[in-house]
Amino acid sequence: MASSLSMCSKILRLIPSVRLYPPLRSSSSRYESRGLCTVVKEEKKEAEPIEKTECENKDNTTQENDEKVVQIGESLKAVLLETKTLGLKVTDLEDKYKRALAETENVRIRMKRQIDDARLFGIQGFCKDLLEVADVLAKATESVPAEELTDRNPHLKNLFDGLKMTESQLLKVFAKHGLVMINPIGEKFDPNFHEALFQLPAEGKEPGTVAIVTKIGYQLHQRTIRPAVVGVVKAS
Repeated sequence: MASSLSMCSKILRLIPSVRLYPPLRSSSSRYESRGLCTVVKEEKKEAEPIEKTECENKDNTTQENDEKVVQIGESLKAVLLETKTLGLKVTDLEDKYKRALAETENVRIRMKRQIDDARLFGIQGFCKDLLEVADVLAKATESVPAEELTDRNPHLKNLFDGLKMTESQLLKVFAKHGLVMINPIGEKFDPNFHEALFQLPAEGKEPGTVAIVTKIGYQLHQRTIRPAVVGVVKAS
């Protein structure tokens, strides 16, 4: 018991001389802290080039976008210019097409008119030759005196009747093909249908009218193929 008390007293005397020190960190903790600082510093060092790289990438991207915008603008201008050129070509071709259509239509109308004229007036030359036959028949019938056409001259009468029938039939054939006689006695002189051979005074008739027809005229489908040869009343 006494030995125990002496031991406790010794311990108590030693207590005031004990100094309190902060707990020591282990060497591994110090190394971890130093390693952490090193990593942070290295991350900071790495972050700076990354930021620079990102800025450079942004600049490059902006420059590329600007170049693309310029290229698109130039392409758009080229397309607009080509569109304008094509529009002018289309307008020119459309104008030529319309002119060609108009010319074709004019040619068609002219050809149709020529075909119609050929169909209508193709016999004009033949009709002119037949007019001489009609003139001869008319002269033949006019030259027979009316007093001789009696039963005492049956042969002459029969010949005269045959000539008149032939003349009548010839005039019917003329009318069938559009050939019409022009006999303008008493009508106003018209140079489109009449040919004035002479003038003569005539009482009771208006000057400028047809007094005598020396040769009958003819029209083929309203085209004068032979004007009537006439004598016109002159002014007194």
